[in-house]
Amino acid sequence: MRWILKIEELFMFGLGIYLFNQLPYEWWWFLVLLLAPDIGMIGYLFGNKTGAFAYNFFHHKGVAIAIYLLGVYLTSPMVQLIGVILFSHASFDRILGYGLKYDKGFKYTHLGEIGNHNNG
Repeated sequence: MRWILKIEELFMFGLGIYLFNQLPYEWWWFLVLLLAPDIGMIGYLFGNKTGAFAYNFFHHKGVAIAIYLLGVYLTSPMVQLIGVILFSHASFDRILGYGLKYDKGFKYTHLGEIGNHNNG
């Protein structure tokens, strides 16, 4: 099952690349901005609960899609870019096994405990 989920995320990452390609930005912007959503990890400086909330906000695909669609509605490539980067980053993270966080600590995710190779 784990491989099926990773393949699904790989296709979603490909969708993010496709959507980025529809925007008026040079390709290198995608590479530069791809890790930007990890800014949400700063929340962990204020504790696990705040950290999990901040991290999950920047890694939630629903938020990413809503921002992208807002950009489409407003015909704002910049807002669309933010949505595409958030969406692509979340998919990339999940390919690597990083999921949305529980508030008991950074390594506890909806995909299992980070570093625990017995998660399936």
